[in-house]
Amino acid sequence: MDEKRAKLWSESVRFHGHSCPGLAIGVRIALDYKEKIGLHGCSEDEEIVAVAETDSCSIDGIQSVLSCTAGKGNLRICRRGKHVFTFFQRPGNEGLRYSWKSPKLEGLSREAKTDYFLNGPKDELYSVEPARCSPPPKADIHVSVLCALCGEPTAEPQLQIRNGQRVCHECAGEEACY
Repeated sequence: MDEKRAKLWSESVRFHGHSCPGLAIGVRIALDYKEKIGLHGCSEDEEIVAVAETDSCSIDGIQSVLSCTAGKGNLRICRRGKHVFTFFQRPGNEGLRYSWKSPKLEGLSREAKTDYFLNGPKDELYSVEPARCSPPPKADIHVSVLCALCGEPTAEPQLQIRNGQRVCHECAGEEACY
């Protein structure tokens, strides 16, 4: 691994909290995408959008290398249990879909798997194809309005009308969302 990639790996480990094969998957795919499109820095706003079909450790690699985050609205997580990542570049909305192949590495230590995921041959680790979907819309920004019952600021489109009052989901009787 060259010095630049090693530095990005180290930053990703620091961000994630530990080194692991899952983080290596996200870092490897994000590095490949970054090189493929000629991105030298990171996504400052929504120039790059990532759609992840997993909520695993690999997401932290995507966030660290590409600066795609849920808070900025350029990281979307769609829990399908697959190490599949689709990236879009704006403007233009060209997209690439990366699908991890999960090579059989029985008997290898966690460290050896991590190293192989970071440095092994691309064609053994993942496939790349054009995106199968359109890019998600840009992030919405909404005014917050106080819930009439609990007083907590809530994004206006998320409020519901109950007994003529605008209330949050929880005060409307919905269960917590975790």
